[in-house]
This record gives sequence, C-alpha cells and structure tokens, in this order.
Amino acid sequence: MSALTIDQRDRLRLIRTPHIGPVAFRHLLLRFGTAGRALEALPDLAARGGKRSFRPVDQHLIDKEIERIAKLGARYIFSSDPDYPALLAQAESAPPALIVRGNLDLASRRCVALVGARNASAAAYRFARELAHGLAQEGVIVASGLARGIDTASHHGAGLSNTVAVIGSGIDINFPPENADLQERIANEGLLITELPPGAEPLARHFPARNRIIAWMSLGTVVVEAAPRSGSLLTARLAGEEGREVMAIPGFPADPRAQGCNNLIREGATLVQNAQEIIEAIGSIDPRAVRSRRDSFAPEPPSDLAETERSRILDLMSMSPVSIDELIRQSGLAPAPVQTALLELEIAGRLQRHAGGRVSLI
Repeated sequence: MSALTIDQRDRLRLIRTPHIGPVAFRHLLLRFGTAGRALEALPDLAARGGKRSFRPVDQHLIDKEIERIAKLGARYIFSSDPDYPALLAQAESAPPALIVRGNLDLASRRCVALVGARNASAAAYRFARELAHGLAQEGVIVASGLARGIDTASHHGAGLSNTVAVIGSGIDINFPPENADLQERIANEGLLITELPPGAEPLARHFPARNRIIAWMSLGTVVVEAAPRSGSLLTARLAGEEGREVMAIPGFPADPRAQGCNNLIREGATLVQNAQEIIEAIGSIDPRAVRSRRDSFAPEPPSDLAETERSRILDLMSMSPVSIDELIRQSGLAPAPVQTALLELEIAGRLQRHAGGRVSLI
C-alpha cells in the first residue's frame, strides 16, 4: 500500500474535522485551492460564523488512523482519485474519501442496488437471492448494505466476487455480528466500502449516509420488501433524486412489509419481477448523461461579504429547512456571498444541510 501524499493527509484531516461535510469540503477546496490552505483558514471562518477557539482535528489522530488502516489491509480512495467510483463522484454530497478493502474494479462496472427489509419474509429472502444471482449472471454487480434480511440474501445470491457491501461503521467493525464471516469474505473476494474511520460504531445516524453511497454508485435501486418509512425507501428516494432508476417488487397488500414497495410503484417506481426486467430498466440510463447533469453542481467560489449581508442571510433562516435558491432570492444577494455565509455557519456548527439543497439553523 502506497503512503498518502501531503495533500491527501490534509484532505483527510479536513474531512475528519467536525462540521466539515461533503458540501463544505467542496466549497473550501474551491475557495482555497488546497486542503492545507483550507485548514489554515478554518478558525477565521468559524469565528465569522459565531464560534471562537475553533481548531481542526489534531494531526496525530490522522496519523494514527492512517496507520490503523494500513494494518487492516484497507486503503483510502479520495474523490480526486481516478479510481473513485465514477457514478458516485457525480453527486453533490458524495463522500470526499472512502475506505475500501477488496476489488475496487467492481465499483466501475454496471451496478444495481438491492435493498429491503431486515425482517424479510422467507419468500422475499429467496426471491432476493434469485434476483441477485440473475443479475450477476448477466455481469451486473450487486450493491447492498450487509444488513440482516434482504441485504444478506442479495450478497449471497450474487456471489461474493460480484457484490459490493457498503457498511455504516468502521471497516474493522462487524455488524450485524452474525455477518462477520460474510463481511470478511466480501472484503477478500468482492468489495467492502465505508466512509467512516476505523472504530466507528454502527450508530443509527450512520445508516442514511451509508444508504446514499449504495444508491449513488448504482444505476438503479431495487426495493424487494419494505415497510413504510424504512431505510430502504430512503435509499430509493436518494436514487431518484440523483436521476437513477427506482424499481420495486410488488407484494401482497395485507403484508405490512409490502406496503413500502407497493407505495413506491403507485408513486411511479418501475415494477420489476425478474433480473431481465431490471437490466432493461437500467439500460435506459446513460452514465454519461448522469455525469454531464452533475457537472452543473460545481459551486461558485465563495466571496467575502459585509456584516450587514451576513446578518440579512441569518435573519432569513430558522430551524425549518429552506432552499438555498430561496435565500438567494429573498436576500437579493448573489449566490457567492450567500454560499460564504452558509459555509461559515456550517463550520461553526450552527447550520445543517438537508436533501434537495435545503439548509436550516441548528
């Protein structure tokens, strides 16, 4: 494993600094050119956002993490690297860095996400295995989240050398415990991905972030079985927001585990019943079109702004999410100063970003 460059170490330190999410990371690099210069500017930006005595994460913690990753036989993939998953890179909130074990070539092939209920019915479990097997037979890689139920069935059905597992914990943490052997085998024969540092526990707040990686690295997402308001439906919504195909397996109306899929179909998801129909559905998506659509997300370089402008933007905000476009319209300011104010608030820990380009105060 090759050592990280100075710039990659700076990027990792920037990523691990509190309140620096993917969008803030992109804006900082755009404004300052390098992660090193962005790190130097953070205390001043945080002070403008209302937080004093702000410091980036200590470098020695980053050095310890890098050493731990090397010992685990894993490696970092940064969004600037040529082997970073191409479809994932097009999303505005794509992770600035991934930690991987296994065959990274799988992430560059045609990929479909198969997700569903943890407490899946026996019929759905068997059907997910059959779907995954059929997709793998046609050269399609199956991505899922290594959870109980449908995720586990999908990984087994595809065959370990044809599957990608994205986890919501550190790459050294086995979750659920009964899938420890499966996780290790996928890391050796397939591909294991996380954006979290080693030692990170599988907390509830980590799984929506995991789901976005599954959805955004795939040409389409298939929901096999899901109750209303489940994590699988979040994965489907994230896929749809990025212009990917959303598919669902219909189920018996009286079974609560089928309600999520049936609702997706009613709302416009593609009804699929076998692997061939899934392949036909994703065949209508041109990855080049997805990439060109995402090119428009390069933000304007942030600019300096007067205190009166900063106050004007802050006065328009509340704990209810509002679109950035609406803030620009109501403030009467250009996009660049609005983005600067939002960046300062985010670094200070006072702003939360939501799906659809919306923000709110914390």
